[in-house]
Amino acid sequence: MANKLISQMGLPPSIANVFAARNILTAKDALSLPEFELMTLLDMGLDQVKSAVERISEITCPSYQTFCLKLSLLAALPSCYGGLNGRVIYIDTENKFSSRRMVEIGENSFPQIFQSEGMAQQMAGRIIVVRLTSLPEFTERLQQLKFTLIQHDVKLLIVDSMAALVSGNCGSAFILLCHFSESSLSRSHVKTYRQLNKSLAEFSRIPVVVTNQVRSQNSDEAFHYPFQGREKDSGKNFGRLESHLIAALGIQWAHAVTIRLIFEAHSGQRFIKVAKSPMSPAVAFPFIVESSGISLLNDDGFKAMGREISTIRFQGHNILEQ
Repeated sequence: MANKLISQMGLPPSIANVFAARNILTAKDALSLPEFELMTLLDMGLDQVKSAVERISEITCPSYQTFCLKLSLLAALPSCYGGLNGRVIYIDTENKFSSRRMVEIGENSFPQIFQSEGMAQQMAGRIIVVRLTSLPEFTERLQQLKFTLIQHDVKLLIVDSMAALVSGNCGSAFILLCHFSESSLSRSHVKTYRQLNKSLAEFSRIPVVVTNQVRSQNSDEAFHYPFQGREKDSGKNFGRLESHLIAALGIQWAHAVTIRLIFEAHSGQRFIKVAKSPMSPAVAFPFIVESSGISLLNDDGFKAMGREISTIRFQGHNILEQ
C-alpha cells in the first residue's frame, strides 16, 4: 500500500495534480516527508497539507488497522514493559499489513525497546502474518489454529478483515463503502464463522479481534469520500452518508461479538465508540492518529445515547475543497 499512487486515491484533481507536478507520486513519497517540507514543496497551507496527509495515511494504513498493529505490539512486548510476552497471529485478507508502519509505531511508542540492538527483529518475529484470500482457506486455517494457538503461546488473534473475504477486494474498511447484501453470506455461514471465532477465543482463552467493513444501506448509489460527490448534491450526500452506514456483515454479526468498537469520523474529528461491552457504558472517545499510533484526546470520553450508540458515521473534512 505504501506504493499506491496518489492519483488513484480519489483526491480532488487540483490537489492530486500538485503532488504529481512535484514528483510526489506514491503514498510513501508523501508520508516520508515532514509536513512543513510538504508545505514548501506543494505551496499549500498547513491545514491543507495536514488534511491531504491524513487522507493518504487513512487509505495506506487506516485508523482501525493502526489500532490492530498497536494491539499486536502490546501483545508481543515483554511482560516487564507491560506486554503479554507472546506471539500474535495476524490474518491479513486484504494484503494491507504494513511492517514499516508497525516498526514506526514501535519506535515512537517504545523507543527504549526498539532502540535496543536486535529488539525490533525479535518483536517482528513474534507477529506471524498469515495471508488468506478466500473463505475456504479461512475455514481450513481456523480449524487448524486451535492447537497452534496453545503450542506457540499465542496471546492474540487478529482477522483483518472478515468482510473482505466475503466481498472480495472492495476497498478499505470504514472508508470506502461496499455494496454487497447479507445474502452474499447466508445466515448459516455468518453463524458458522461467528461460532468458529468464538470457540477459538474460549478454547485458547485469548482475545480474537475481527475487523468488519461498512456499506451503504441503499444499494442504488456508491459513496466514497464526501468531496467525491457532485457539488450540487454535496449537502444531500453528507446527510445520506452519515445516516446510511451499516456493518457490512449485517446485524447478526455486529451483535454477536462480546465487545464492539466503531471507528467513525464526523464534525472534523475521529472517534472510537464503545458500542457494546459487558464492562463499559456506551461511550465515544475522540482520537488522532500519530506516528506512535492512535492517541485519545481525553480519557473520559462522552456518553453515547439512543441510536447514537450503534449509528456509524463517516464524514470527511472539507478543507481539501477550499
